Amino acid sequence: MTYLSVVIPTYNRLDMLLRVLDALDAQVEAPEFEVIVIDDGSSDPRVAQTFQSAPPPERRLESLRHTTFRTQPNSGPGKARNHGVSLARGKFVIFIGDDTVPEPHFLAEHARVHRDSNDDPFVACLGYTGWPRGERVTAFMDYINDYGLQFGYKLIHDGDVVPFNFFYTSNISIDRQLLVDHPFDTTFPSAAWEDIELAYRLDAKGLKIRYNARAVTRHHHPMTIDTFARRQYTVGKSGAIFYRKHPELGHFLGVHELQSRPVPDTSHLERLRKRARLGERFRFLAKNDVFETLMREHYLRGLREGLSG
Repeated sequence: MTYLSVVIPTYNRLDMLLRVLDALDAQVEAPEFEVIVIDDGSSDPRVAQTFQSAPPPERRLESLRHTTFRTQPNSGPGKARNHGVSLARGKFVIFIGDDTVPEPHFLAEHARVHRDSNDDPFVACLGYTGWPRGERVTAFMDYINDYGLQFGYKLIHDGDVVPFNFFYTSNISIDRQLLVDHPFDTTFPSAAWEDIELAYRLDAKGLKIRYNARAVTRHHHPMTIDTFARRQYTVGKSGAIFYRKHPELGHFLGVHELQSRPVPDTSHLERLRKRARLGERFRFLAKNDVFETLMREHYLRGLREGLSG
């Protein structure tokens, strides 16, 4: 019986996706599992061609023989994950990204948490997502991975039951039937808040998210001050969607902060940006409060625009 179904939404990242699949093919002590890839309307024709043609003999593509592939019109990650869940046969579904490469005991560690919980359908397992070993990681990248802007791994400890806002679909497993009964909300247009919104609904039903730091993926998606600022603006706009669905989360989402914080002028943001870029370039100049303030301003700008739209 299939125990784990690994669901991977993908969009125009064929080369990295193949690395993810190769890493899944090399898992150690894994239970029986399947892999489901949902192509969310990639404009790169190689994505569909790679899966629809007969796999070539290279070892690194061996895993394609054991992968279910489907494509859909570009509809966002929530709908892609729901699509994957509808095809899954496993007791538990593991979500990872097409840029998060699992380490060898990744599947075994997710399975261990579920078996230790007697396959409780209301226990999810959060794994650790970190930057690749051997690649340059800036102080800014460490900050967003450790303190909550992208992930918040320095805020939790191995074995903890963590709050709903730690439901990271880069590395999490959860009961399949629970997802069938409570799917992702597909009205979120971008990869922002749609996973946390699901976790908030499931939290009210008793979901517990247990953190296992030994279930590791490596995130091959370096971020800069500028790219992440744009992302935070998008996250803010999606935050407005989240707020309309759950107005009781106004403080959590920063809505009430808008009423007490004036919109910073462009010159102030530019000064913050210059200081943040220095910290990004030189670790000894990095200040987490500068990173936090700059990114918060971009988030709030997106939130303000989303709420006014």
